[in-house]
Amino acid sequence: MSILIMLIGVALLFLLIIKFRMNTFVSLLIVSLAVGLCLGISWVKLPAVVEKGIGDQVGHLAIIFGLGAMLGQLISDSGAGFQIANNFTAKFGRKYIELAVVLTSFIIGLAMFFEVGLVVLLPIIYAIAVELDVAFLYLALPMAVALNVAHAFLPPHPSPVAVAGILHAPLGSVLLVGLLCAIPVVILAGLIYNHLLMKIYPQVYRKNVQIQVLGTICKPHDNDNLPGFGTSILAATMPLILIIIATIAEYTLPEKSSVSRFLQFIGEPDLAMILSLLFAIFTLGIFRGTKMKKIGQSMENAIKQIAMMLLIIGGAGAFKQVLVTGGVANDISALLIHSNISPLIAAWLIPALLHFCLGSTTVAALTGAGLVAPLVAGTGISPVLMVLAVGAGSTFGDHVNGAGFWMVKEYFGLSLKEALATWSVLTCVTSIIGLLVVLFLSLFF
Repeated sequence: MSILIMLIGVALLFLLIIKFRMNTFVSLLIVSLAVGLCLGISWVKLPAVVEKGIGDQVGHLAIIFGLGAMLGQLISDSGAGFQIANNFTAKFGRKYIELAVVLTSFIIGLAMFFEVGLVVLLPIIYAIAVELDVAFLYLALPMAVALNVAHAFLPPHPSPVAVAGILHAPLGSVLLVGLLCAIPVVILAGLIYNHLLMKIYPQVYRKNVQIQVLGTICKPHDNDNLPGFGTSILAATMPLILIIIATIAEYTLPEKSSVSRFLQFIGEPDLAMILSLLFAIFTLGIFRGTKMKKIGQSMENAIKQIAMMLLIIGGAGAFKQVLVTGGVANDISALLIHSNISPLIAAWLIPALLHFCLGSTTVAALTGAGLVAPLVAGTGISPVLMVLAVGAGSTFGDHVNGAGFWMVKEYFGLSLKEALATWSVLTCVTSIIGLLVVLFLSLFF
C-alpha cells in the first residue's frame, strides 16, 4: 500500500509542476505533506519530518553550492573560464574533447562526491561548450555519468566503503574489480549512449544555451588581459587538488600524525571550497586590479542564481524523508527478500527499487546491503561482486524525489520533461549496464 501511495504522490507532483505550473519547491512541500499523512505519519510529527529532510539535504550542500557558485562566477567574470576553454579546445579539438571530458571527470570522480564534482566541473564544461560551439549537454551528460559511476562503485566514496564493510569485502579488491566494472559502464553509458540519445532526442542538445545558475561566459576581446592558464586552472581545480591530497594522506600517512590531520582538515570539501574561493579572490581579482566591491557583487549575483535551486533540493530532501519515515523501504524489502532469484540480481534489484522510490543513493545502498548480507554467507557468492551489484542498483532511476535529479535539471538548463527523458533514463541505462558487467565478471571471479 505504501508503494502505491508513493507512486500517486509522484504523479501528483508531475501534475502540479507540469499541468498547473506551480513552483517546484512549493509542489514538493505539498506532496511531501500529503504523502506523509497518507503513509500514517502523525500530523503532529509530520512538520518535524519535513524539516529534518530539508535540513539534512540542504545542510550538506548549502556551503558547497554557495561557495562553488561564487568560485564559478569569479572564474567566469575574470576570463579564467575562457582561458581554460581556449587551451582545452586547442589541445584536444572538437574531435576528442568528449573523451577528454569523460576521462577528466572520471579521475576527478575518484576523489569527489557527485555534487561537489558537478559544482567544480560544470563552469569549465560550460565554457568549453561555448568556445567549441557544441551543445552543452553533449559534454555535460558524459561528465555526470563518469562522476555518478565513480561515486557509486569505487572507494574511497562513503557508500561503497560502507557496503564493503557490511558485506565483508576487501576494499582493495572492491577498488580493483570496481575499476574493471566502472570503465566499460562509463564508455557504454557515458559515450556511446550519449551519441544514441543525441540522434533520438536532438532537441535537448542545444548550443549557446543560457543557464542561469552558471552565469554568463565572458569572452574578453583582449586576450592579453586574461589571467594565465596556470593560474586559471589552479583556481578552478583547487578544491579537487586539496581533496585528493587529503585522500592520499588518509591512506598513506600515520592516522594520528599532525601532517595527516592537517591535510585531511584542509581537504574537507567545505574548507577546500573556502580556501579555493579565497585563492580565486586574490589571484583572479585583487592581484589583477579588480576592486573588492566588484568582486563582492559577482559573489552576490552567484548566490542569487542558486537560491531557488537550493530550495528545490531541500524540497526533494523533505519528500525523501517522508518516504523513509513512512516505511516505504521496509515494504519494498519485504516484497523481494524472500524471492527465489540470483543473489547478484537480488543485490541489484533491492537497492534499485529503493533508490527509485526513496531518491537517496546512500540509503538505497546501505539498506540493500544489509538485506542481502545473509546471501553472501549462504550462497558463497563473491562479496566483491555483491558490493558492485549493490552500487549499480543504487543509481537506478534518479527522478523527482532525488536531489541529484534537481541539480542536473537546473545546472543543465532542462525542463522537467527533458530531465526525465534524459537524466532519469540515463541513470536507468547506467544501472542496468552496471548489472550486466557485474554478471559478466561473475563468470571469472
